[in-house]
Amino acid sequence: MEFTLEKTDRKSKARAGLLRTAHGEIPTPAFMPVGTNATVKALTARDVWETGARMVLANAYHLYLRPGTEVIAEAGGIHNFAKWWGSVLTDSGGYQVYSLADLRKTTDEGVQFKSHLDGSAHFFTPEKVIDIERALGPDIMMAFDECPPTAQAGIAVPRELVERAVKRTVAWAGISMEHFAKTSAQHGYEQSLFLIAQGGTHRDLRESCARELVAMDAEGYAIGGLAVGEPNEVMYEVTNWMTDLLPANKPRYLMGVGTPVDLLESIARGVDLFDCVLPTRNARNGQLFTRDGKINITNAKWKRDFSAIDAETDSYASQNFSKAYLAHLFNTNEILGLTLATMHNVAFYEQVVKDARTRIMNGTFLPWKGQFLARYSGL
Repeated sequence: MEFTLEKTDRKSKARAGLLRTAHGEIPTPAFMPVGTNATVKALTARDVWETGARMVLANAYHLYLRPGTEVIAEAGGIHNFAKWWGSVLTDSGGYQVYSLADLRKTTDEGVQFKSHLDGSAHFFTPEKVIDIERALGPDIMMAFDECPPTAQAGIAVPRELVERAVKRTVAWAGISMEHFAKTSAQHGYEQSLFLIAQGGTHRDLRESCARELVAMDAEGYAIGGLAVGEPNEVMYEVTNWMTDLLPANKPRYLMGVGTPVDLLESIARGVDLFDCVLPTRNARNGQLFTRDGKINITNAKWKRDFSAIDAETDSYASQNFSKAYLAHLFNTNEILGLTLATMHNVAFYEQVVKDARTRIMNGTFLPWKGQFLARYSGL
Protein backbone atom coordinates (compact mmCIF):
# COMPACT_ATOMS: atom_id res chain seq x y z
CA MET A 1 0.00 0.00 0.00
CA GLU A 2 1.12 3.53 -0.75
CA PHE A 3 -0.43 6.80 0.32
CA THR A 4 0.50 10.10 -1.33
CA LEU A 5 -0.72 13.37 0.13
CA GLU A 6 -1.36 15.63 -2.86
CA LYS A 7 -2.87 18.82 -1.42
CA THR A 8 -3.91 20.31 1.91
CA ASP A 9 -6.48 23.09 2.00
CA ARG A 10 -4.99 26.40 3.13
CA LYS A 11 -7.99 27.42 5.28
CA SER A 12 -8.94 24.08 6.83
CA LYS A 13 -7.40 20.69 7.53
CA ALA A 14 -9.03 19.11 4.44
CA ARG A 15 -6.65 16.94 2.38
CA ALA A 16 -6.60 15.30 -1.02
CA GLY A 17 -4.50 12.20 -1.51
CA LEU A 18 -4.07 9.00 -3.44
CA LEU A 19 -4.22 5.59 -1.78
CA ARG A 20 -2.82 2.70 -3.84
CA THR A 21 -3.38 -0.98 -3.09
CA ALA A 22 -2.80 -4.12 -5.13
CA HIS A 23 -6.32 -3.64 -6.52
CA GLY A 24 -6.06 -0.08 -7.75
CA GLU A 25 -6.03 3.57 -6.79
CA ILE A 26 -8.46 5.26 -4.43
CA PRO A 27 -8.50 9.07 -4.66
CA THR A 28 -9.13 10.54 -1.23
CA PRO A 29 -11.25 11.73 0.47
CA ALA A 30 -13.04 8.44 -0.24
CA PHE A 31 -16.25 6.79 0.88
CA MET A 32 -16.47 2.99 1.21
CA PRO A 33 -19.91 1.43 0.75
CA VAL A 34 -20.60 -1.19 3.40
CA GLY A 35 -20.63 -4.77 2.12
CA THR A 36 -20.80 -6.60 5.44
CA ASN A 37 -21.40 -10.03 3.93
CA ALA A 38 -19.20 -9.52 0.84
CA THR A 39 -22.05 -7.74 -0.92
CA VAL A 40 -23.30 -4.18 -0.98
CA LYS A 41 -26.97 -4.94 -0.49
CA ALA A 42 -29.07 -4.81 -3.70
CA LEU A 43 -26.08 -4.12 -5.98
CA THR A 44 -23.80 -6.25 -8.12
CA ALA A 45 -20.06 -5.60 -8.04
CA ARG A 46 -20.40 -3.89 -11.43
CA ASP A 47 -23.15 -1.65 -10.05
CA VAL A 48 -20.90 -0.66 -7.15
CA TRP A 49 -18.02 0.15 -9.49
CA GLU A 50 -20.29 2.32 -11.64
CA THR A 51 -21.24 4.44 -8.61
CA GLY A 52 -17.61 5.55 -8.45
CA ALA A 53 -16.66 3.49 -5.39
CA ARG A 54 -13.15 2.05 -5.53
CA MET A 55 -13.02 0.36 -2.12
CA VAL A 56 -15.71 -1.44 -0.12
CA LEU A 57 -15.88 -2.55 3.49
CA ALA A 58 -16.64 -6.12 4.55
CA ASN A 59 -16.83 -7.57 8.06
CA ALA A 60 -14.50 -10.32 9.26
CA TYR A 61 -16.81 -11.36 12.11
CA HIS A 62 -19.82 -11.92 9.88
CA LEU A 63 -17.85 -13.65 7.12
CA TYR A 64 -16.19 -15.89 9.69
CA LEU A 65 -19.66 -17.08 10.72
CA ARG A 66 -21.11 -17.25 7.19
CA PRO A 67 -20.02 -18.70 4.80
CA GLY A 68 -16.91 -19.39 6.89
CA THR A 69 -13.34 -18.20 6.50
CA GLU A 70 -12.25 -21.44 4.85
CA VAL A 71 -14.89 -21.14 2.12
CA ILE A 72 -13.69 -17.68 1.06
CA ALA A 73 -10.06 -18.81 1.26
CA GLU A 74 -10.84 -21.78 -1.01
CA ALA A 75 -12.49 -19.38 -3.47
CA GLY A 76 -9.19 -17.50 -3.77
CA GLY A 77 -10.01 -14.68 -1.36
CA ILE A 78 -12.76 -12.15 -1.04
CA HIS A 79 -12.09 -10.39 -4.36
CA ASN A 80 -12.53 -13.57 -6.37
CA PHE A 81 -15.40 -14.79 -4.20
CA ALA A 82 -17.42 -11.59 -4.70
CA LYS A 83 -16.04 -10.77 -8.18
CA TRP A 84 -15.10 -7.32 -6.93
CA TRP A 85 -11.82 -6.16 -8.40
CA GLY A 86 -11.53 -2.90 -6.54
CA SER A 87 -9.99 -2.69 -3.09
CA VAL A 88 -11.44 -4.21 0.07
CA LEU A 89 -11.08 -3.24 3.73
CA THR A 90 -12.28 -5.62 6.43
CA ASP A 91 -13.42 -4.53 9.86
CA SER A 92 -12.08 -6.82 12.55
CA GLY A 93 -15.20 -7.55 14.58
CA GLY A 94 -14.26 -5.01 17.22
CA TYR A 95 -17.49 -3.11 16.67
CA GLN A 96 -19.41 -6.30 17.46
CA VAL A 97 -17.78 -6.19 20.91
CA TYR A 98 -19.82 -3.01 21.27
CA SER A 99 -22.99 -3.82 19.35
CA LEU A 100 -23.49 -7.42 20.54
CA ALA A 101 -23.02 -6.62 24.22
CA ASP A 102 -25.57 -9.23 25.31
CA LEU A 103 -23.78 -11.98 23.36
CA ARG A 104 -20.16 -11.63 24.46
CA LYS A 105 -17.72 -11.58 27.34
CA THR A 106 -14.54 -9.52 27.05
CA THR A 107 -11.27 -10.33 28.82
CA ASP A 108 -7.71 -9.07 28.41
CA GLU A 109 -7.00 -12.08 26.18
CA GLY A 110 -9.91 -11.55 23.77
CA VAL A 111 -13.67 -11.81 23.38
CA GLN A 112 -15.95 -14.79 23.83
CA PHE A 113 -18.77 -14.37 21.31
CA LYS A 114 -22.06 -16.17 21.24
CA SER A 115 -23.12 -16.31 17.60
CA HIS A 116 -26.17 -14.20 16.89
CA LEU A 117 -27.13 -16.89 14.34
CA ASP A 118 -27.17 -20.12 16.34
CA GLY A 119 -25.78 -19.38 19.80
CA SER A 120 -22.51 -21.24 19.18
CA ALA A 121 -19.47 -20.01 21.12
CA HIS A 122 -16.40 -18.46 19.47
CA PHE A 123 -13.31 -16.91 21.04
CA PHE A 124 -11.65 -14.05 19.17
CA THR A 125 -8.12 -13.00 20.02
CA PRO A 126 -6.02 -10.40 18.18
CA GLU A 127 -4.02 -13.22 16.59
CA LYS A 128 -7.11 -15.10 15.47
CA VAL A 129 -8.55 -12.00 13.85
CA ILE A 130 -5.32 -11.49 11.89
CA ASP A 131 -5.49 -15.12 10.75
CA ILE A 132 -9.11 -14.66 9.65
CA GLU A 133 -8.30 -11.50 7.71
CA ARG A 134 -5.24 -13.10 6.11
CA ALA A 135 -7.48 -15.90 4.86
CA LEU A 136 -10.21 -13.54 3.65
CA GLY A 137 -7.65 -11.53 1.68
CA PRO A 138 -8.67 -7.85 1.95
CA ASP A 139 -6.19 -5.18 0.91
CA ILE A 140 -6.52 -3.45 4.29
CA MET A 141 -7.07 -5.28 7.57
CA MET A 142 -8.25 -3.61 10.76
CA ALA A 143 -6.70 -4.70 14.05
CA PHE A 144 -8.95 -6.11 16.78
CA ASP A 145 -9.98 -3.42 19.26
CA GLU A 146 -12.51 -2.77 21.99
CA CYS A 147 -15.04 -0.05 21.22
CA PRO A 148 -16.36 1.29 24.55
CA PRO A 149 -19.89 2.69 24.79
CA THR A 150 -20.20 6.40 25.47
CA ALA A 151 -23.45 5.96 27.40
CA GLN A 152 -25.72 3.23 28.72
CA ALA A 153 -29.43 3.95 29.13
CA GLY A 154 -28.65 7.61 28.55
CA ILE A 155 -26.08 7.77 31.35
CA ALA A 156 -22.38 8.33 30.59
CA VAL A 157 -20.33 5.20 31.23
CA PRO A 158 -17.76 5.35 34.03
CA ARG A 159 -14.37 6.61 32.89
CA GLU A 160 -12.69 3.44 34.13
CA LEU A 161 -14.58 1.39 31.53
CA VAL A 162 -13.19 3.57 28.76
CA GLU A 163 -9.70 3.42 30.28
CA ARG A 164 -9.87 -0.38 30.32
CA ALA A 165 -10.99 -0.45 26.68
CA VAL A 166 -8.09 1.82 25.69
CA LYS A 167 -5.62 -0.36 27.56
CA ARG A 168 -6.90 -3.47 25.78
CA THR A 169 -6.99 -1.75 22.41
CA VAL A 170 -3.34 -0.69 22.72
CA ALA A 171 -2.25 -4.13 23.96
CA TRP A 172 -4.18 -5.89 21.19
CA ALA A 173 -2.71 -3.50 18.61
CA GLY A 174 0.80 -4.51 19.64
CA ILE A 175 -0.09 -8.20 19.48
CA SER A 176 -1.75 -7.68 16.09
CA MET A 177 1.31 -5.92 14.67
CA GLU A 178 3.59 -8.73 15.85
CA HIS A 179 1.36 -11.48 14.49
CA PHE A 180 0.84 -9.64 11.22
CA ALA A 181 4.63 -9.47 10.77
CA LYS A 182 4.94 -13.22 11.42
CA THR A 183 2.27 -14.23 8.90
CA SER A 184 2.04 -13.94 5.13
CA ALA A 185 -0.58 -12.90 2.61
CA GLN A 186 -2.27 -15.97 1.14
CA HIS A 187 -3.66 -14.81 -2.18
CA GLY A 188 -0.73 -13.43 -4.14
CA TYR A 189 -0.79 -9.76 -3.15
CA GLU A 190 0.31 -7.74 -0.13
CA GLN A 191 -2.00 -6.62 2.66
CA SER A 192 -1.80 -3.69 5.07
CA LEU A 193 -2.78 -3.41 8.73
CA PHE A 194 -4.47 -0.34 10.21
CA LEU A 195 -4.76 0.34 13.95
CA ILE A 196 -7.82 1.85 15.64
CA ALA A 197 -7.62 4.62 18.24
CA GLN A 198 -10.20 4.62 21.03
CA GLY A 199 -10.82 6.73 24.12
CA GLY A 200 -14.45 7.77 24.02
CA THR A 201 -14.92 11.49 24.51
CA HIS A 202 -12.00 11.83 26.95
CA ARG A 203 -9.29 13.94 25.37
CA ASP A 204 -6.46 12.63 27.54
CA LEU A 205 -7.38 9.00 26.82
CA ARG A 206 -7.64 9.72 23.11
CA GLU A 207 -4.24 11.39 23.14
CA SER A 208 -2.51 8.64 25.09
CA CYS A 209 -4.04 5.95 22.87
CA ALA A 210 -3.01 7.78 19.70
CA ARG A 211 0.57 8.31 20.92
CA GLU A 212 1.05 4.63 21.72
CA LEU A 213 -0.46 3.47 18.43
CA VAL A 214 1.50 5.95 16.32
CA ALA A 215 4.71 4.68 17.95
CA MET A 216 3.90 1.24 16.47
CA ASP A 217 4.26 2.70 12.96
CA ALA A 218 1.28 1.06 11.28
CA GLU A 219 0.47 1.82 7.63
CA GLY A 220 -2.74 3.64 8.52
CA TYR A 221 -4.88 4.69 11.46
CA ALA A 222 -8.60 4.76 12.21
CA ILE A 223 -10.63 6.82 14.64
CA GLY A 224 -13.04 4.41 16.31
CA GLY A 225 -15.74 4.70 18.93
CA LEU A 226 -17.61 7.66 17.42
CA ALA A 227 -21.09 7.89 15.88
CA VAL A 228 -22.33 5.74 18.76
CA GLY A 229 -24.81 8.20 20.22
CA GLU A 230 -22.75 11.25 21.16
CA PRO A 231 -23.85 14.69 19.83
CA ASN A 232 -22.47 15.61 16.41
CA GLU A 233 -20.57 18.55 17.85
CA VAL A 234 -18.73 16.20 20.20
CA MET A 235 -17.94 13.81 17.36
CA TYR A 236 -16.46 16.67 15.33
CA GLU A 237 -14.45 17.90 18.30
CA VAL A 238 -12.96 14.46 18.99
CA THR A 239 -12.20 14.01 15.30
CA ASN A 240 -10.38 17.34 15.29
CA TRP A 241 -8.25 16.25 18.25
CA MET A 242 -7.37 12.98 16.58
CA THR A 243 -6.31 14.30 13.19
CA ASP A 244 -3.81 16.53 14.98
CA LEU A 245 -2.32 13.42 16.59
CA LEU A 246 -2.27 10.97 13.68
CA PRO A 247 0.58 11.02 11.12
CA ALA A 248 0.13 13.44 8.23
CA ASN A 249 1.72 11.02 5.77
CA LYS A 250 -0.67 8.13 6.46
CA PRO A 251 -4.38 7.65 5.74
CA ARG A 252 -6.87 8.61 8.45
CA TYR A 253 -10.10 6.65 8.59
CA LEU A 254 -13.19 7.72 10.57
CA MET A 255 -15.18 4.55 11.13
CA GLY A 256 -18.95 4.34 10.70
CA VAL A 257 -19.55 7.98 9.72
CA GLY A 258 -22.00 9.22 8.57
CA THR A 259 -24.43 11.67 6.93
CA PRO A 260 -23.34 13.90 4.02
CA VAL A 261 -22.98 16.71 6.58
CA ASP A 262 -20.78 14.50 8.77
CA LEU A 263 -18.56 13.63 5.83
CA LEU A 264 -17.91 17.24 4.89
CA GLU A 265 -17.39 18.39 8.47
CA SER A 266 -14.93 15.53 9.02
CA ILE A 267 -13.12 16.14 5.74
CA ALA A 268 -12.65 19.72 6.90
CA ARG A 269 -11.01 18.30 10.01
CA GLY A 270 -8.52 16.18 8.06
CA VAL A 271 -10.17 12.76 7.56
CA ASP A 272 -9.42 10.73 4.40
CA LEU A 273 -11.61 7.60 4.54
CA PHE A 274 -15.19 6.89 5.56
CA ASP A 275 -17.73 4.08 5.66
CA CYS A 276 -21.37 4.05 6.71
CA VAL A 277 -24.53 1.98 6.20
CA LEU A 278 -26.75 5.06 5.81
CA PRO A 279 -26.82 5.32 1.99
CA THR A 280 -27.71 1.64 1.55
CA ARG A 281 -29.97 1.17 4.57
CA ASN A 282 -31.92 4.37 3.93
CA ALA A 283 -32.29 3.49 0.25
CA ARG A 284 -34.02 0.23 1.13
CA ASN A 285 -36.50 2.25 3.19
CA GLY A 286 -37.24 4.63 0.31
CA GLN A 287 -35.17 7.55 1.59
CA LEU A 288 -32.99 9.26 -1.01
CA PHE A 289 -30.14 11.72 -0.46
CA THR A 290 -30.13 14.76 -2.74
CA ARG A 291 -28.43 18.15 -2.76
CA ASP A 292 -31.70 19.58 -1.50
CA GLY A 293 -31.79 17.21 1.47
CA LYS A 294 -33.45 13.84 2.02
CA ILE A 295 -36.68 12.82 0.34
CA ASN A 296 -39.06 9.94 1.01
CA ILE A 297 -39.84 8.52 -2.41
CA THR A 298 -42.98 6.74 -1.18
CA ASN A 299 -44.76 10.05 -0.51
CA ALA A 300 -47.74 10.76 -2.76
CA LYS A 301 -46.14 14.01 -4.02
CA TRP A 302 -43.78 12.00 -6.27
CA LYS A 303 -46.49 9.98 -8.03
CA ARG A 304 -46.53 12.27 -11.09
CA ASP A 305 -43.04 13.75 -10.84
CA PHE A 306 -41.40 12.63 -14.07
CA SER A 307 -38.11 14.44 -13.43
CA ALA A 308 -34.93 12.41 -12.93
CA ILE A 309 -34.25 10.98 -9.50
CA ASP A 310 -31.30 13.39 -9.37
CA ALA A 311 -29.93 14.85 -12.59
CA GLU A 312 -26.93 16.26 -10.68
CA THR A 313 -25.66 12.84 -9.59
CA ASP A 314 -23.64 11.01 -12.18
CA SER A 315 -25.15 7.52 -12.14
CA TYR A 316 -27.31 5.38 -14.40
CA ALA A 317 -30.07 5.23 -11.80
CA SER A 318 -30.01 8.90 -10.87
CA GLN A 319 -30.27 10.29 -14.39
CA ASN A 320 -32.31 7.70 -16.30
CA PHE A 321 -35.29 6.98 -14.05
CA SER A 322 -37.94 9.35 -12.78
CA LYS A 323 -39.09 9.91 -9.25
CA ALA A 324 -42.53 8.75 -10.36
CA TYR A 325 -41.15 5.44 -11.58
CA LEU A 326 -39.14 4.86 -8.41
CA ALA A 327 -42.19 5.74 -6.28
CA HIS A 328 -44.19 3.19 -8.29
CA LEU A 329 -41.55 0.51 -7.70
CA PHE A 330 -41.55 1.09 -3.95
CA ASN A 331 -45.32 1.27 -3.69
CA THR A 332 -45.65 -2.06 -5.53
CA ASN A 333 -42.78 -3.70 -3.60
CA GLU A 334 -40.72 -4.30 -6.72
CA ILE A 335 -37.14 -5.37 -6.01
CA LEU A 336 -35.80 -3.06 -8.72
CA GLY A 337 -36.77 -0.12 -6.52
CA LEU A 338 -34.22 -1.20 -3.90
CA THR A 339 -31.51 -1.50 -6.54
CA LEU A 340 -32.13 1.89 -8.14
CA ALA A 341 -32.46 3.71 -4.81
CA THR A 342 -29.27 2.10 -3.48
CA MET A 343 -27.36 2.83 -6.67
CA HIS A 344 -28.41 6.47 -6.48
CA ASN A 345 -27.59 6.93 -2.78
CA VAL A 346 -24.16 5.34 -3.05
CA ALA A 347 -23.40 7.38 -6.18
CA PHE A 348 -24.52 10.52 -4.35
CA TYR A 349 -22.10 9.83 -1.49
CA GLU A 350 -19.32 9.07 -3.94
CA GLN A 351 -19.95 12.33 -5.75
CA VAL A 352 -19.93 14.31 -2.50
CA VAL A 353 -16.40 13.12 -1.66
CA LYS A 354 -15.29 13.46 -5.28
CA ASP A 355 -16.51 17.06 -5.41
CA ALA A 356 -14.85 17.75 -2.06
CA ARG A 357 -11.57 16.44 -3.45
CA THR A 358 -11.87 18.64 -6.55
CA ARG A 359 -12.51 21.68 -4.37
CA ILE A 360 -9.55 20.89 -2.11
CA MET A 361 -7.33 20.61 -5.18
CA ASN A 362 -8.45 23.95 -6.63
CA GLY A 363 -8.49 25.83 -3.32
CA THR A 364 -12.24 26.47 -3.02
CA PHE A 365 -13.20 23.81 -0.47
CA LEU A 366 -14.59 25.95 2.35
CA PRO A 367 -16.81 28.24 0.21
CA TRP A 368 -18.12 25.19 -1.68
CA LYS A 369 -18.74 23.32 1.58
CA GLY A 370 -20.73 26.24 2.93
CA GLN A 371 -22.86 26.43 -0.20
CA PHE A 372 -23.44 22.66 -0.24
CA LEU A 373 -24.51 22.54 3.42
CA ALA A 374 -26.78 25.58 3.08
CA ARG A 375 -28.61 24.01 0.16
CA TYR A 376 -28.73 20.55 1.75
CA SER A 377 -30.20 22.02 4.94
CA GLY A 378 -32.70 24.18 3.05
CA LEU A 379 -31.25 27.45 4.30
